[in-house]
Amino acid sequence: MATPKHTIVLLQETASKSTRTFSDFESVSEAMNGICQLYEQRLKQMNPGMRNITYDISELYAFIDQLGDLCCLVYNGYGAYEPHNKQWVKDRVFAHLKRMAQ
Repeated sequence: MATPKHTIVLLQETASKSTRTFSDFESVSEAMNGICQLYEQRLKQMNPGMRNITYDISELYAFIDQLGDLCCLVYNGYGAYEPHNKQWVKDRVFAHLKRMAQ
């Protein structure tokens, strides 16, 4: 099993630099879970009367694509962090959700 790699998620919700935030996680898996939770919170805000909210991967991808910016910095074990773009995040979030469904 791969060792967990500390991951920092850099997020900019809109084109405005004032919407920049970051979150850090103990592993890539936790970071992907955090991104899914962010989307789920957004869905709950947009649909306050719904008790059960479902979505599919294409809707999550659309959410990621509409963000002003999103990248992950993953610790490489050699004293540095490697940057990863939105496509990398979409690939990892898909694998994460697939594991969760099994």
